[in-house]
Amino acid sequence: MKAILVHEFGPPEAMRLEEVPDPAPGPGQVLVRIRAAGVNPVETYIRSGAYARRPALPYTPGNDAAGIVEAVGERVRGIAAGDRVYTSATVTGAYAELALCDAARVHPLPGSVSYAQGAAVGVPCATAWRALFQRARAVPGETVLVHGASGGVGVAAVQLARAAGLRVFGTAGTAEGIALALREGAHHVFDHRSEGHMEEAVAATGGRGFDVILEMLANVNLSRDLKTLAMGGRVVVIGSRGTVEIDPRDTMARDASIVGMSLFTSRGS
Repeated sequence: MKAILVHEFGPPEAMRLEEVPDPAPGPGQVLVRIRAAGVNPVETYIRSGAYARRPALPYTPGNDAAGIVEAVGERVRGIAAGDRVYTSATVTGAYAELALCDAARVHPLPGSVSYAQGAAVGVPCATAWRALFQRARAVPGETVLVHGASGGVGVAAVQLARAAGLRVFGTAGTAEGIALALREGAHHVFDHRSEGHMEEAVAATGGRGFDVILEMLANVNLSRDLKTLAMGGRVVVIGSRGTVEIDPRDTMARDASIVGMSLFTSRGS
C-alpha cells in the first residue's frame, strides 16, 4: 500500500509518499481502508518535533479517518468487513491507504454522513467536549467565549456549547469565518483583527465577562483573556505556540483559573 512516512521531524517536506507492506489486524484490531483522513493542527506540531508527544521514527501521521472495514482480528465483535466507520485514533497512522485501529476506537459511520465529514469528527469534537465539560465544567446558562470559532475545534465547541444551553460568543478573522460561526450557533461573533474586539465582546455580556474561555493561541491571547473573565471564570488552554507573560493578580481578583488540556491525556469516558 501507499503511505506517508516521516523519517525526520521537520517541515511539510519531511513527509514522503512511499510503498510499504499492508498491515494485518491482530487480536482486538480492525483494518480500515481509508477514504478520507482528517488534517489537524496538532499533527503539524508533532511532525515538526515541537510537541511533547513524539512518535518513534519513521512514522505515518494522522489520527482522524473514515473508510471501510477491510478485515478484523480475533476477539472483535460488532464490526465486520464492509462496514462504514470512522476513528479518531489509528495505530499505524491515517495518512495511508490502510490503517490499523483498536476496535474500541472504531465507530459506525451513518450513511447520511460522508467520509470527509466522518474524518473531521474525532479530534475536533472530542477536544471541544473535553475542554468545555471535563476541564471547564461548563453548565447551562454560563457564557463561553470560543477563540477561533470558525476552525475545526471552534465550530465543534460552538455547536456543543449552544446545544448545552450556554450563551456562546466567538472570535474569527474573516467575514466568512464570522458568518460560519453565527450559522453554527454562536450568539455573537467578533472580528479578532479589530483592536477593540475583546472590549466589544465584554460589553455584549453586559460588562460581566465570560465564565469560560476556550483559548487556541494562548501565547497571544492569555494575558488579555484573564482581564475579561467573570468571577470564578476559567480559561482552558487548548493551543499555544510559545510563552506568554501574565499578571497573576488578574486571576486573584476574579478567583479565576487557567486550565490546560490535551486530548491525548484523557482517560475513560
